[in-house]
Amino acid sequence: MAHAKTSYVCLPCRASYKQPHPGAQDRLCPRCAEPLIHVGSAFAPPRRRDTAAWRTLSVLLNAGVRFHKSCCGGPGYRPRTLGEVRERMASARRTGEPFARALVRRELP
Repeated sequence: MAHAKTSYVCLPCRASYKQPHPGAQDRLCPRCAEPLIHVGSAFAPPRRRDTAAWRTLSVLLNAGVRFHKSCCGGPGYRPRTLGEVRERMASARRTGEPFARALVRRELP
């Protein structure tokens, strides 16, 4: 039986690729040969020309947030705008909460 496919992203090219996930192998972007980032099977990429969405995605990925399916279907809440990201990061600085946890929290404390 074939392995399920999952999403990989190249941030410099703003491209997403669905590839089999047989294990921890280094994947390279076919356009620029940079390493791809494994983002999970519940990932929906923004349009390539939507630079604000790709900046938001870059912050999420660099904080360690991924888009894996949970038991209830989707990956849960993820901020969609830079304003939401800034708001959550400011809250994390005030409370001392890790950035990754603050970014996926649906409601701020």
